[in-house]
Amino acid sequence: MGVMPVNRLLISMSLPMMVSMLVQALYNIVDSMFVARLSENALTAVSLAFPAQSLMIAVGTGTGVGINALLSKSLGEKNFELANKTADNGVFLAVMSFLAFALGGIFLTRPFFLLQTGNAAIVEDGVSYLTICCVCSFGLFGQVTLEKLLQSTGRTFYTMITQGTGAIINIILDPIMIFGLLGCPRMGVAGAAIATVIGQIVAAALALWFNLRKNHEIALSRRILRPEGRVVRKIYSVGLPSIVMASIGSVMTFGMNKILIAFTSTATAVFGVYFKLQSFVFMPTFGLNNGMVPIISYNFGARKPDRMKQTIRLSVLYAVGMLTFGLVIFWLFTPQLLSIFNASETMLAIGVPALRIISLSFLFAGFCIITLSVCQALGHGLLSLTVSVVRQLVVLLPSAFLLARFGGLSAVWWAFPFAELFSLTLCVIYMRHLYRSEIKPLEGSAAEG
Repeated sequence: MGVMPVNRLLISMSLPMMVSMLVQALYNIVDSMFVARLSENALTAVSLAFPAQSLMIAVGTGTGVGINALLSKSLGEKNFELANKTADNGVFLAVMSFLAFALGGIFLTRPFFLLQTGNAAIVEDGVSYLTICCVCSFGLFGQVTLEKLLQSTGRTFYTMITQGTGAIINIILDPIMIFGLLGCPRMGVAGAAIATVIGQIVAAALALWFNLRKNHEIALSRRILRPEGRVVRKIYSVGLPSIVMASIGSVMTFGMNKILIAFTSTATAVFGVYFKLQSFVFMPTFGLNNGMVPIISYNFGARKPDRMKQTIRLSVLYAVGMLTFGLVIFWLFTPQLLSIFNASETMLAIGVPALRIISLSFLFAGFCIITLSVCQALGHGLLSLTVSVVRQLVVLLPSAFLLARFGGLSAVWWAFPFAELFSLTLCVIYMRHLYRSEIKPLEGSAAEG
């Protein structure tokens, strides 16, 4: 990561992750596509479950960001002992996260749905779906953590295999378990959850095998049962702001669901469909991020500022290009995208303008995503956190509430591009700060060397 030409390195690190995340996005869409054919209530139930699922993913990926940054930095500094301790403690944290969400799945899922709706059919579908996802979340946390270990050492090709395998298994099992094909009992929404967790468990097992057999830079040991407070603190110094930042997205989604369901459950279903569709646009960008972060962290530890700057410039260029392409697709093919989810006339009437308005935020999101990841790679997770808090809680939710009250349902969607434009301003300021405080001083020391 310190000598290969940057563009080639970034593509080789990111492309496998982008492909695997595209497959992930595809199975998210397929999952909801089959659920939508059960009923609109079933689709709404899965949409209302999304904040809780996002919270699980936030904890897993946020911890993974901390593991990734510390492990890559340790390898750049040739501190192999700390790298191994980071891997061991990361696996321990994944186990603890699973136990916490398993307990939450057993005791909190019904109150969670009753807070959002009194529709008994939606509540029952939602409880069965979310309980399975939480109680079996050891697959999710294991997969995310073990894949981060592979990414930290540049073995993103193996993560493409693990993610792709899990996603393909999910896609195959979805219709079989939801509709009861090939002799399998018809399980409805619960079948979608079971297909998801089976895919995650297989992917986690595969990622473990790759780490034990192919990842020679680190060595997992039995010390995972003996966490080290110093290493855990270092992981969470970067990871905790990332967890909180992503968790704020769960709070935002929960709040938006509350605002939208006051108009009609169809609006909530549309919002859920948007999140499934936008993942097809954003997942490749996050794959780019996953390839970019270890490159920046490694070269920061190795004190190579020119490679850091080139990585950032190329990442911004690629991210903006991908999201602009996504905007074009959202505008040109909006009815067709909604029809994937068996959209009724009412859903089309609400969803077409909604998707076109929300997708305007894609114009600004590319630069913001890269900036926030650079903050995390350089150990400034709190900067990322402030942008996320301001965007989603200070600007987006209050704006959506006011627009709903004074402009009705059609006005609510404008809160998204408005909030993204606001966060763009903050990201420009933060990127200038990072250059002056972290990268520019390295330029001086590199010139002296």
